[in-house]
Amino acid sequence: MMIDKINVRVYAAAIRDGKVLALHEEYAGEHLMKLPGGGLELGEGALDCLHREFAEELNCKIRIIEHLYTQEDFLVSRFRENEQLLTIYYLVEIIDKEEFLLMDPCIERIEWVPIQQVENPFPLPVDKIVFEKLKEKFL
Repeated sequence: MMIDKINVRVYAAAIRDGKVLALHEEYAGEHLMKLPGGGLELGEGALDCLHREFAEELNCKIRIIEHLYTQEDFLVSRFRENEQLLTIYYLVEIIDKEEFLLMDPCIERIEWVPIQQVENPFPLPVDKIVFEKLKEKFL
């Protein structure tokens, strides 16, 4: 199949007490553990996308700390074979410290994953790279 679409995704590593926030969700019949964020909408900037996604998914506000990583290799979506992915990651701080309200019915639960754990728990290829970068940065 020919690639005829590009899907820009913006994600965040929210760090607290040496742990990174992960979402457990069902997508296209598959259980995924992933970093929070999602698809960039037309007419939206990358940072605006992150603010919207955190509000929509977790009912919270964030402060952007810094750019963390932009995917460098060509990657085809595992869910749509005609779609190229481009993912951008930021380091963020969650402003509302109380418990999240899970707004998206696809999100089953959240988990704070210790950055120092040896095994990389993320199934998605770019999330794996970002988790390793977090280890380099924080350990």
